[in-house]
Formats: sequence, structure tokens, C-alpha cells
Amino acid sequence: MDVIETRVDVGSKEYTKNYEEMTALVEDLNKELDRAMHERSEKALHRQEESGKLPCEKKLELLLDRNTPFLEIAPLAAKEMYDTKIHKAGLVTGIGMVGGKECFISISDATIKGGAVYPMGVKKTLRGQTIAMENRLPVINLMDSSGAFLPMQSEIFPDLDDGGRVFRNQAMMSKMGIPQIVGVMGLCTAGGAYGVAMCDDIVHVKGHGAIFLGGPPLVKAATGEEVTANDLGGPEMHCRDSGVSDYYAEDDAEAIRIIRNIAKNLPQNEKSRLTMTPPEPPLYDPKELYGIVSPDLSKPYDAREVIARIVDGSRFLEFKEMFGPTMVTGWANIHGYPVGILANNGILFSDSAQKATQFIQLCDKRKIPLLFLQNINGFIVGKEYERGGITKDGHKMVNAVSTATVPKFTLIVGASFGAGNYAMCGRAYSPRFLWSWPNSQIGVMGGAQAADVLITITNDQRKRMGQDPMTEEEVNFIKEPVMANALKEGNAYYATSQLWDDGIIDPAKTRDVLGLGISAALNAPIRDDVYGYGVFRM
Repeated sequence: MDVIETRVDVGSKEYTKNYEEMTALVEDLNKELDRAMHERSEKALHRQEESGKLPCEKKLELLLDRNTPFLEIAPLAAKEMYDTKIHKAGLVTGIGMVGGKECFISISDATIKGGAVYPMGVKKTLRGQTIAMENRLPVINLMDSSGAFLPMQSEIFPDLDDGGRVFRNQAMMSKMGIPQIVGVMGLCTAGGAYGVAMCDDIVHVKGHGAIFLGGPPLVKAATGEEVTANDLGGPEMHCRDSGVSDYYAEDDAEAIRIIRNIAKNLPQNEKSRLTMTPPEPPLYDPKELYGIVSPDLSKPYDAREVIARIVDGSRFLEFKEMFGPTMVTGWANIHGYPVGILANNGILFSDSAQKATQFIQLCDKRKIPLLFLQNINGFIVGKEYERGGITKDGHKMVNAVSTATVPKFTLIVGASFGAGNYAMCGRAYSPRFLWSWPNSQIGVMGGAQAADVLITITNDQRKRMGQDPMTEEEVNFIKEPVMANALKEGNAYYATSQLWDDGIIDPAKTRDVLGLGISAALNAPIRDDVYGYGVFRM
């Protein structure tokens, strides 16, 4: 593979301006991540210490193999939702090494409303289960939850992708042979009791761990019986009498030690094999991405400059370099793993869509994972392009993205608008993981374009009715709220709070995040048994 020769002038005013602006965005991101992990009320922290429970961070530290990374998933879920203090949707989730095995980890945070489950907490749990099932990862759950947040039960309980789906997924994971280990480190009530009971291994902590379908207040209301939480569902009873729990732990630390031993004792999963190369860092400093990519999405840049700071040795074997130039395609390695990269270098035309479709098919056939670098405003529109077949060529690309069965990874490095989001493997197209940069924006279209469309439609309606076009004041009356709403709901933080991605990441850490994601994906078969495509319209 040839080394990408950079054309970036690191001394230019434009580079310096971009670097300063992206640095500010990354600093804001780090502040938000720190706030999400540490901003808790003094009352909640005091109650945690008084009960003898370990904080989430300490639990995670004790659980992970020493000096190994943790790939956190959706760290800013539910940001600014509810009362703005349901940080991380009440859960710390991610992928880490436990007992030498890559595992999906979920830790309830009882300092947030006693571990009560909010709607976004359900969505985050379901996302975690999807990751575990798609990548065949053992699941470790350190549970401490007071159950559903009852004032919002209608958004938690009844629908297809509500709370009941969590337990259905647990049954499916058991059928798939995916180990599920749980530590009972607090109250596990109602649905929380089912979440525990459906696991393979249950470690129950003395003093504050309890499992019951109905807690003491409900039991008293229903039967008149007065009972303590420990007598109703403590570890002595469940380990000795009911047989629900399998291991008795004196405290959280011992429970984690037992869980680590269980994980060590799991069979070693044979990972999928790829044609690897020795890992090596990029030739160029990944932090130079700050100066290459402008937070102003209207400013173009060469996608190859981004690729050069992500891939091993900055080497890239470009496919069809001269054809369909608004789509960059080619092969590279990331931490030694082979990947096929598709990166936007402008709007999608028929030739770029055709090129992408062929490239996706090649990678799928050769069992090479796909990486999509999104910075896309959509497909070209207009009479000439419709005559040229842009609709059918876009369909081919969407078809190929949808049906490719190798692991897919998506990174939104700029704009993610309209059908471009679909063709470049947006969330609906099931990439194994999807991350965003802090400058990214997502939506059907940009705010200015959306406002212009509405203004054009309104003026057309007025013309048909024999009325004059809108005045400048009337135009602004329509335009300003549309643009403001698009800015709010297309913002990277809004998107990540809604779990439209798996997290906003520092551009300079992209390579390592991708490496961890690819490694996790290889715990599952590289491609499923149903290889092939639907009908491509000619």
C-alpha cells in the first residue's frame, strides 16, 4: 500500500483556526464526560457511603483486568433530559477485559434516583444487549436498581422496545450461549428481579443486596405482612432456601472478585481470524485532525487527510481513485486489522454510488470489515441527474449497505444528512458501532436548506392563490425557528443523548476507539451464513 502524502499546511491561518475551534469542542466534551461521571448530590453520595456500597468507578476499576482499556458506550445518554441529572441514563456501560475475556459490562448507578430505570435507561440497556448479541460478548451486570421510575411507566413498560424486551433478549442470549453474570449489589425489584434471575451466575452481596418481585411496601399493601428487605430477598435466604442465588459475597469487593473468577472460568471463545499485519502508528500526528476538519461544515477538506491520521503507517490502497471522485474508497489497516474504508469527499453522484456499491461487495466477499466516514449532505438532485439514474444508483448503494454481513463501523466526522446518512450506514443500517465527532450534525437536511424549502413551498402556494411573495419579515418568521430547531436537534450532544450514536469521541482518539470496536466484533463470526444481495435495479 502507498503512504498517503499529506498536503496539509500546519502553519496556515485556516489550519490554526480549525485547530483552536476543535480544541475548544474537545475541551467541552471532556467537561461533559467528567460531569456525567461525577456530578451527584451530596445526599446520594452520603447514602452510598453509609450503606457500604462502592461507587461505580471503583466497581469498574476492580472488575477490569489491570492496565486494560474500557470502551464506554453512550456516556452522555439522556444528557439534558428529564431533570437534567439522570446522567448516563443511570447506567455505566461498555466493553472491557475481565478475566482475559472481552465482556460487555453494565453497572447500575444507585446515586441517580436510587438506580430507578428511566425510558432512556431501557433504551441504553437494549442497545447494550444488541452489542452483546451481535458481537457474542459475555455480559456482566452489577445491578442496584429500585425498578422502573413509576411516573413514566407508560414509556417503560408495554411496547415492543420497552422493558419487557430486556428479558426476552436475556432468554435469547441464553439460547445463543452467551454467558450472563450478575452481581446483586442493591435492591433488585420487580423487573430487576427478573433481570437477575434470568442470568447464568448470580453473586449476591450481604447487607444491601436483595431480590424480590415486590418490595416490603408492596408486600404490606397487598398482604398486610410486614417484612424487612433482607428477610424478603436477602442473600442468606436466596442462597440457602430459594436457590435463586449461586454465590454469597460479604461485600461489593468480594462479589467482584467472585465475578472475575467466574469470567476466568468461562471457555475461551475462538475469535474470527483476519489477515493481520503488525500494528504501527500513523505517519502523521492524529491531533492534526483538529486543524484539518473545520467545525464549519460548509468548509471542505480531503477525506484522505483524515484517513492518513487513522490508519496504520498512513498507508492506503485506493480503489477507483479516478472514478466517482466524491467517494473515496480503499483498503487499509487499523491496529493491524484490515478494513475497507468509504469516505465522503463531497455529495453523492451516480458514479460515486456505483463505485461504493462495487467496493462494498468486494469487501463483503473477501470478509473485510467496512468503515464508513460520514461527511455527507446527501445525493445530487435535479432533472439531469434523475435522467442519469441517480435514484436507481442510490438504491444500489443502500441495498449493498443493508445486506453486507461483515462487521460495519460508522464514524460521523461532519454532516450526516438525508439519504446520505442511509447510504453511508447510519444507525438504521446496523453498524456494529457508530461514533460521532463533537463537530458533527445530523438531520434530514441542514437548517438553512430546510428553511429555504419551506419558504419556496409557501411562496409557490401563494402564487397559485394570486398572492404576493412573502415579505422579508414573513420569511424570517418562518426561517429563524426552523434553523434554531435544526441546530438544536442536529447537534452532536442532542444526538448522543438520544442514543443515535454510541458516543461522541475525541477525533485524536478515533484510531484507538476503532481498534477496540473491531477487536470486540471479532468475537462473532466475521460474516453470517446468508451471503448475497437483493435485486439491483439496472
